[in-house]
Amino acid sequence: MIDPEKLFQLGAGQKRRKLALCFGELERDIAGIAEKGTEYNFAKMSRADYTKALVRIVLQDPKLSPDAYSHLNSLLETQPFDERRACNLARNALLAIIGTFPAEWDLVIAPHSAESNTVENRKFFPGVCVYAEDIRSPFNVGSIFRTAEAMGCEKVYISPQCTDPAQSKAVRSSMGCIETLGYTRCSLDELPQDKPIFVLETGGTPIGEFKFPKEGIVIIGSEELGVSPEALKKATYGHVTIPMTGLKASLNVGVAFGILMQAWVQALQNQA
Repeated sequence: MIDPEKLFQLGAGQKRRKLALCFGELERDIAGIAEKGTEYNFAKMSRADYTKALVRIVLQDPKLSPDAYSHLNSLLETQPFDERRACNLARNALLAIIGTFPAEWDLVIAPHSAESNTVENRKFFPGVCVYAEDIRSPFNVGSIFRTAEAMGCEKVYISPQCTDPAQSKAVRSSMGCIETLGYTRCSLDELPQDKPIFVLETGGTPIGEFKFPKEGIVIIGSEELGVSPEALKKATYGHVTIPMTGLKASLNVGVAFGILMQAWVQALQNQA
């Protein structure tokens, strides 16, 4: 952690970048997920006082928006002091000035408790699975795992050409769900043969009319090409489509998967 007094010696741009980094490190420390070597270690003052000192420096920035100034100033005066909220607001206000906005994998989100985050405690619908075919974006891979875990998929399969779920951006956007769920990398021909297989793709049965199976594997395709011809042949159970009315008629693959899972879960609950 840098001494607050030394920050005054930096130029405006360098000062903003250094402050933004400090607030990110502080926020992770407060959340209990500090990366090794970035734990709070400034012996001269408590972490809360250190955070307040940095916030006061931000308040002196002439480019700080009036709304951000008012909010930060209010946080300083409120008891008890909300360290994490102050860090978060200050960091994002600085990023807005710099012109750099955080992607989802840059957000600082504290994990669930160890007890609730264990695989043994996870509830899911037995036999409900997804096969991610050639998903290239690590953000989309992480998003798929996050949705799969939240909506109760038992298992995730990924194709040989799918981006590695261990990639740092995938790990961050999954919010820990890759570790909780696990996955199997396999080809289409290696998918289990004892479950119905269907695809999510344009040109199929509207999602409101599709008869979801009690268990099965849904194949979702790449961002650019959709599911492969081989996947369409493999999907002997059917072909489901999300009707769209917009001019672009296009959805991010992670968003589309979320819509499908909501419909599938609703169908399972209605069958119960």
